[in-house]
Amino acid sequence: MKQKLYIKTFGCRTNLYDSQVMLSALRDYDIATDESDADIVVINSCTVTNGADSDVRYYINKLKKTTNPKIYLTGCGAHTKGKELLDSGLIEGVFGQSEKKKINKILSKPKGFYEIGDLEFVDDEVVGEFIGKSRAFIKIQEGCNFRCSYCIIPYVRGDARSLDEEKILEQIKKLAANGFGEFILTGTNLGSYGVDKKTSLAKLLKKISFIRGVRRIRLGSIEPIQVTDEFKELLDEPWIEKHLHIALQHTSPKMLKIMNRRNVYKQDVELFEFLREKGYAIGTDFITGHPGESDEIWQEAVDNFKKLPLTHLHAFTYSKRDGTPSATMKSEINGKIAKERLHEIESIVKEKNFEFRKENKKPLEVLIESKKDEYFVGYDQFYNRVKVKSNQDLTGNWIYLEDFEVKTEANYAIF
Repeated sequence: MKQKLYIKTFGCRTNLYDSQVMLSALRDYDIATDESDADIVVINSCTVTNGADSDVRYYINKLKKTTNPKIYLTGCGAHTKGKELLDSGLIEGVFGQSEKKKINKILSKPKGFYEIGDLEFVDDEVVGEFIGKSRAFIKIQEGCNFRCSYCIIPYVRGDARSLDEEKILEQIKKLAANGFGEFILTGTNLGSYGVDKKTSLAKLLKKISFIRGVRRIRLGSIEPIQVTDEFKELLDEPWIEKHLHIALQHTSPKMLKIMNRRNVYKQDVELFEFLREKGYAIGTDFITGHPGESDEIWQEAVDNFKKLPLTHLHAFTYSKRDGTPSATMKSEINGKIAKERLHEIESIVKEKNFEFRKENKKPLEVLIESKKDEYFVGYDQFYNRVKVKSNQDLTGNWIYLEDFEVKTEANYAIF
């Protein structure tokens, strides 16, 4: 009888993809749908913040107190916390992202192994199915050449490198043939795709759009400087999701310099206004409480932030990461103040999103992903949540909604 294995995924879409690669590579184990049924739990970890590390440790402790399975660690946290957790006896073994497709073999190793792998590998796996998903995550690149002062990720994911274009297209063809219509492109620094191969993200997008069965392409986070003229030419295409996530991290020019960011606020405003005129919903990343964020800088940032036509926000308070330039900076900001600032900008974007949805007169094109209680739940072309009541089983289906009710937390409809 095979042992049951469960993969717990923390963090970004790249980790979600990596987890699917591991699931596809399993041969000698049955896949558990819940950790409570698992003999083995593999944790695909995130280490972008101290909070991410804490979440992983909390999860490990919870498992130890309940079902006490064998626990293995992979993902970004393997590089920063793997040795510590292994030496403490909390986990059986550690393996890096480059080793994930060897999971079937690596889990048979004796307790105590530490196989961190390398940071120059390039995925060549083709995933033909996404277990339990109605949309597919496609990793197109790995690593980052940016060196933002607060970020540990380049040190645990390596420098930017692009996956082979033919492998990407082959994977999407297989997934489209298996019924997937929405594809989410992901990577550590998505917009840098192709720089090392004398091609570009825009060229890849055009080729993906020609694949039979592709209905919608969604992008992970890209940098403002990566929205090139070539990319802008695609914005009117019907297959690209009408939502872009453009990473700013801050809106004070002084703070952007402290963070060693490449974007310039004045140019960011121009770009966001251009996207708004194109009808796009726009999201961004933002860090509050970074060292040096004085009251004066914060007020400037808020004033600038209010001018942006934002609809979505991924924001978090600054978290010190050992080994990064920011970790040694003085003028640290009190955690309570950082949280207050976080809530302030979250409130601003929540209201902007509500206004955006109320003003939208276009029908919603929704991919239903799941059912929760009495509602089917999915996302429209603007990446807004939609809750639908229906007598039919809508899970995994595309629906069009001309009549819907806009509420604060989501759009509602009857189908």
